[in-house]
Amino acid sequence: MVVNIEVHRYTAAMARTRATSLDPDVRLLAALADPTRLAIVRQLAADTETCACDFTSCCAVGQPTVSHHLRVLREAGIVTSERRGQWIFYRLSADAAERLGAIARGLVPGGLVTVGDLLATRRSDALPEARAATGA
Repeated sequence: MVVNIEVHRYTAAMARTRATSLDPDVRLLAALADPTRLAIVRQLAADTETCACDFTSCCAVGQPTVSHHLRVLREAGIVTSERRGQWIFYRLSADAAERLGAIARGLVPGGLVTVGDLLATRRSDALPEARAATGA
């Protein structure tokens, strides 16, 4: 069976979007959306650093698959690596958590409020009521 597909019939709008988007937020979230990559990030969050060879046990995948996922995480800026002889050690990027927090804060209407700001607001709201109760 031969199928003749006329490529020119398809518009550019129908083209698949690629995970290698230029938007760093999209790359970050797309990298974390995979269960294996999320397991790798959780492993790195539990340890200071981990050798690439140690991820096969936490993820139940082979070394070539782990290497692919680590490359995606590195390109998204989530992990950093350091070669020591024949071993490569990975750790979470220093700004990965901040980048995720910034994305989350941008999604909350009105923004997120820190605990300190919330307590300060409650204290300032309570002061006029306390003064009125004491007659001050």
